[in-house]
Amino acid sequence: QVQVVESGGGLVQAGGSLRLSCAASGRTIRRYAMGWFRQAPGKEREFVAAISWSTGNRYYADLEKGRFTISRDNAKNTVYLQLNSLKSEATAVYYCAADRSGTYSPPRNKDDYDYWGQGTPVTVSA
Repeated sequence: QVQVVESGGGLVQAGGSLRLSCAASGRTIRRYAMGWFRQAPGKEREFVAAISWSTGNRYYADLEKGRFTISRDNAKNTVYLQLNSLKSEATAVYYCAADRSGTYSPPRNKDDYDYWGQGTPVTVSA
């Protein structure tokens, strides 16, 4: 059984930074791809970034490319999402997810992910 738990969300002023963490557990977690998604009020859940545990390959949504960075710490089984130069449009609940089939090529489609965390809210004030 795989579990993912997010943390690190909060209230931040526009232009500020936050680092979100996703602690993953499970015997075969290193074979998974890990993704970050976000869902703003009244909107669909959208892809933000993804990373492969095994290769470290990273993928980003075009919208936040250059301001958000995804990384992993293999020793801690934790994936991070560094959010820089935050804008009010980034306000959303951020979710971490794990995909058992995306070992080498993490997907962007939320329907491809098998396990989800409970989400951590990020609010960016103007």
